[in-house]
Amino acid sequence: MLSYLLVTLYVLICLFLLIVVLLQQGRGGDIASAFGGGGSQTAFGARQGATVLTRATTVLGALFVIGALVLSVVGQRGPSSVLSGVAGPAPAPRPATAPVAPAPTGATQPSAPAGSATPAGTTAPAGTPQTPQQK
Repeated sequence: MLSYLLVTLYVLICLFLLIVVLLQQGRGGDIASAFGGGGSQTAFGARQGATVLTRATTVLGALFVIGALVLSVVGQRGPSSVLSGVAGPAPAPRPATAPVAPAPTGATQPSAPAGSATPAGTTAPAGTPQTPQQK
């Protein structure tokens, strides 16, 4: 809100400065007088007393520069993105994982590694090669 007020004030200062500069009367002579063609030793004619318009030009010029500096400081913001206020896309639906089948109720012992003997009196699970026991 403050930045809008500052920008509006700055635009008004710019318009007033433009009007004041355009209302001022020329300093007499053209560019030829600046190179010695006018008979004067000064580049833009004799120095006149400061009028209301020249004082207004000075004040408005100073306000113009100060306003530009203030707006540059106010206009600086932290690093941001053009899309900082936009919500991102919805996450993609995850594929359903297959449920894990519970272990059969009869098999309570883990299978023995291949080539190992089973203790006496027990049976090896199906698919496990059986080896004769050594005594």
